[in-house]
Amino acid sequence: MMRDDRDDPFDDFFDGIERMMDEMTGSDASGFASETHVDIYDEGEELRLVADLPGVSKDAVELQCDGEVLTISAAGPRREYDERIRLPTRVDEHSASASFNNGILQVTLAKIDDSASIDLD
Repeated sequence: MMRDDRDDPFDDFFDGIERMMDEMTGSDASGFASETHVDIYDEGEELRLVADLPGVSKDAVELQCDGEVLTISAAGPRREYDERIRLPTRVDEHSASASFNNGILQVTLAKIDDSASIDLD
């Protein structure tokens, strides 16, 4: 049986919830999110970043890292993300590995020791 949504009494209700969620997440009328929720975990030799990117497909996610800043760019049908995250310590950007599953992005980066010993002559 096919459903007729023209007289759905919940349409306005869900539209209102979506508007409130957009306001809370910082997105404007264009659907651009000003902040992405990112957690950073220091796991000894590595940093692990976990970012929430709901409504985005894996193919739409772009990552860049220069050793100090991780840039996450992604676009979905209703929202765009463009976030620069300053990392708490320098990392080897060439060591990065990432996974994306059900809107959750995980990036793992090997930390670089900030200090180096100096030999005296």
